[in-house]
Amino acid sequence: MPTEAELFAALKQVKDPELDMDVVSLGLVYEAAAQPNGRVEVVFTLTYPGCPAAGDIAAEIGERLARLPGVRTVVPKLVWDPPWDPSRMSEEARLELGYPV
Repeated sequence: MPTEAELFAALKQVKDPELDMDVVSLGLVYEAAAQPNGRVEVVFTLTYPGCPAAGDIAAEIGERLARLPGVRTVVPKLVWDPPWDPSRMSEEARLELGYPV
């Protein structure tokens, strides 16, 4: 089974199409865990509830993680609590998007 680090590395390939930045650097992924039966659950959020890319991002999460050895099922879980805010972004992402570091 993939480790948490391997899951997050794969998730760094998933981009928010509006910001053209990966969901990990944006701080949108709260949790990613693989179970011994091949099920991977990813708890993530979006920058705002009306984001039109929600379905695309969830689908890409599933596609990227399904490519990892041992992964049989991917369950993306979109949550709104805790709400996302810019402080969740990596320092590089904040700099790139013009937020204070």
